[in-house]
Formats: sequence, C-alpha cells, structure tokens
Amino acid sequence: MANYTPITILGYKKLKDKLYDLKNFKRKKIIDDIKKARQHGDLKENAEYHAARNEQSFCEGKIKEIENKLSNVNIIDITKIPNKNKVVFGVTVSILNTKTKKKFVYKIVGEDEANFKNNFISVISPISRGLIGKFVGDNVLINTPKGKMKYKIIKVEHI
Repeated sequence: MANYTPITILGYKKLKDKLYDLKNFKRKKIIDDIKKARQHGDLKENAEYHAARNEQSFCEGKIKEIENKLSNVNIIDITKIPNKNKVVFGVTVSILNTKTKKKFVYKIVGEDEANFKNNFISVISPISRGLIGKFVGDNVLINTPKGKMKYKIIKVEHI
C-alpha cells in the first residue's frame, strides 16, 4: 500500500502553481538562455552556457520532485470534516502557554507547506505531534528547544 503525504487544499494548489510556472515559463526561459549562450561560440569556455545548463538541470529536477510529491499526496479539506474540538491535520489551533499566559495560533499543515513566520507548522513538528489527537480544554506538555512547555488548547477551528 502506498504511503500518502497529507496536504491541505491550499498547499496542493501552491504546488500545482509552482509546477505550472516551472514547466511553462522557467523551462522556456532557460531554453532561450541556452540558445543565446550557444551563439557566443566555444561551449567549453562559455560560462553563460554552463550556467544555463546547470539551471536547466536544477529546474528539471525540481519538476520531477514536485510531480513525485503530487502523485503521493492525500488532499485534506478540513472544512469538510466535522469539528469535534479535536486537533487533527489541517486545523487551526489556539493554545495558551500556561506559564506566560501568551496565546499562539497555528495551522497544522504538511511538510512542504510549513512556514513558521506565518504560523503554519508541519504535522511532524514537535508542537504538532504534542497537539494531534488532543481536545479543547486539554493541557499538553511539549518538548521545545527551551525545555518542556505546558500549553492549554483553547480553540480548534476548521478553516
């Protein structure tokens, strides 16, 4: 049985858009760059040509990587799952640090979607692993770089 990676609808759309851009714009630009560089003569000492070929190799590798990811995803639309105040993949969860009384809001997403600055945390992060399966009102102890921290789950949203 295949091992599928969870991804949100937004994450799936972003990957599809990135793939489209690479195939339809980036790839064509690189081909044009290679054609222009070839016109400069001797390819052995042509830095522009070698740079364009390296860029082409990188682009093709990225295309294959994204196609592979897209073929092994399980798209989760959290808005279609009934909210039972349980922390699961795709939810937006509000937690309270019980010591500092500071509130944090995170959306639990796939690895490729994670962006801590935007409060999108990977499903495999220590915070997510500590929250998954818990309910609103539960207290959780999470290992952080600063040591074990105690949080209370105050809200779970399916948005």
